[in-house]
Amino acid sequence: MSTLEEIQQVERQLGELQKKLVALRRDYRGAAVPDYTFTTLGGQVTLRDLFAGRDKLLLIHNMGQGCRYCTLWADGFNGLVPHLESVVSLALVSKDPPELQRRFASGRGWRFRLASHGGGTYLSEQSVSAGADNMPGAVLYEREGDKVYRKNSCVFGPGDIYCAMWSLLGLAGLGEQDWTPQFSYWQRPRQLKDGGENLIE
Repeated sequence: MSTLEEIQQVERQLGELQKKLVALRRDYRGAAVPDYTFTTLGGQVTLRDLFAGRDKLLLIHNMGQGCRYCTLWADGFNGLVPHLESVVSLALVSKDPPELQRRFASGRGWRFRLASHGGGTYLSEQSVSAGADNMPGAVLYEREGDKVYRKNSCVFGPGDIYCAMWSLLGLAGLGEQDWTPQFSYWQRPRQLKDGGENLIE
């Protein structure tokens, strides 16, 4: 088998595993969860409020504006917001206060609804990884009447299937050990024509 044939075989296997994963998640539903409280610029809201009349809610767990990796994931999801919102209610949550969330989101052009859990009970009880504090990922909740169930969750991390960057870098033979996301990719020219005074990088 040639290298190309082996690559194509692995791609087919990954596709089949992805289909199996979706089927398993379709049939799974976890336990009911409390109606947690979050803070937004408009005041306090509950988990049920975030459903906004839908029966499914996708909450993106973001570590906040201090994490370059979480920013990469959210940058990538931002373009999918209208597509996702055609199927589920969507919001991004972090421990950052609402004012900081909005300032950072606006600076990056994010269109997510935002809510702050403040790093409290919601995060400790609904982490995407048991026992992990402030781990990035996503949780899908389902609502039936007044009850909310945690249906599925996933963890975000370098090389995962949730950020297209890693698959595209993989085409170049590059992995998570070869590249680290940055907040900005502007590079200062070797020589500035304006003298360089008062430069903010």
